[in-house]
Amino acid sequence: MAETTGGETQDGNYFYKERIKHSPEVEARLERQHFWRVIDAFRFYRIHVQEQVKRAERQFRSLPQHHQSLLPCFLSNLEHISHCVDHNQEVLQVIVQNCIHMFENIEYGEREDPRKVHPSSTFDMDKLKSTIKQFVRDWSEAGQAERDSCYQPIIQEIQRLFPADKYDVSKVSVLVPGAGLGRLAWEIARLGYVCQGNEWSFFMLFSSNFILNRCDKVNSLTLYPWIHQFSNNKKSSDQRRSISFPDINPQSLPPNSDFSMVAGDFLEVYSDSESWDCVATCFFIDTAHNVIEYVETIWKILKPGGVWINLGPLLYHFENMANELSVELSYEDIRATMVKFGFDIEVEKESVKTTYTENDRSMLRYVYDCVFFVARKPAHVNTNGQQGDHQQSSPPAAKSPRRDGTNSWT
Repeated sequence: MAETTGGETQDGNYFYKERIKHSPEVEARLERQHFWRVIDAFRFYRIHVQEQVKRAERQFRSLPQHHQSLLPCFLSNLEHISHCVDHNQEVLQVIVQNCIHMFENIEYGEREDPRKVHPSSTFDMDKLKSTIKQFVRDWSEAGQAERDSCYQPIIQEIQRLFPADKYDVSKVSVLVPGAGLGRLAWEIARLGYVCQGNEWSFFMLFSSNFILNRCDKVNSLTLYPWIHQFSNNKKSSDQRRSISFPDINPQSLPPNSDFSMVAGDFLEVYSDSESWDCVATCFFIDTAHNVIEYVETIWKILKPGGVWINLGPLLYHFENMANELSVELSYEDIRATMVKFGFDIEVEKESVKTTYTENDRSMLRYVYDCVFFVARKPAHVNTNGQQGDHQQSSPPAAKSPRRDGTNSWT
């Protein structure tokens, strides 16, 4: 995807360059290259992590012999970790086996030698390790507490705003941008709402496709998500402990459920005005280059009377990243912008403490002090901000139409 970049004039003022436009052929080539780069990362995992294990072994063997003798279990622990790495690679290989044909309307071709493993960057390998921890957060029993603190407040608000005794929830449409591995969107659909998850990252898309479409037995698979953490371990065994997934059968949605996942950039995929009854964002708005674009798009796509439910911090993803536009606004500024667009803030909590893919046995743990809010687009205001001819007490509920040109699967 082409990106918007920033430049600096001679007097120190910043200007913004227009988004680079490529021909459809060039765009397809760039996306194909990115697709295979992520595939490469999945396949390169074993080589990358085993090198970390080998480094740890080399460092240990460089110690004086009498120091080594004090740690008789160190090398056997590394051997255990090495076996865990091999196991993780087997799971990752299964995940990407059928990714070439996972989208309804696009193909990425075949490699000349599909068995050849191509090296990956440290950046991509870090993304993959983070994705492995997403399995803990979204689809394991170990992630239940984190889901309760992050997802339940959103789900409870949806049920409060669109209760089943007053609405035909099968006609209430909920969009979840930045859906990750899909658990929040899946839980909303399980309650009977029309729910669509949207995700841009191929790392997440490959993994969510595997979970949602190819897993049907509870806790039938195993990953070792913490083996990459060589620091802050209280016990050696903590590093190699496993998690089982999925903790619930993803195929167990009611037969009449309306649940889908759509791949693509949120700002590019969702442009139809007044299409959604609810937009639910969890740890999402700080993924923006310009968060005001997110506010503007959500305002546009919500129906009059529709609601935006948000929970998350402001850890801006592109801050200090070379050649990337990033405008880091405080929550105070974002809130003021929302009000100027016309949102009514109905619920607001400025201190909701939660974690994100936390290793609960680590000696270093991060706690986010998140903002939670429910903001309504007034029922009498059109997308352009003008007064409507009439008011309505609640938003009409209807499914957003499927968009042409969007990479999607169900």
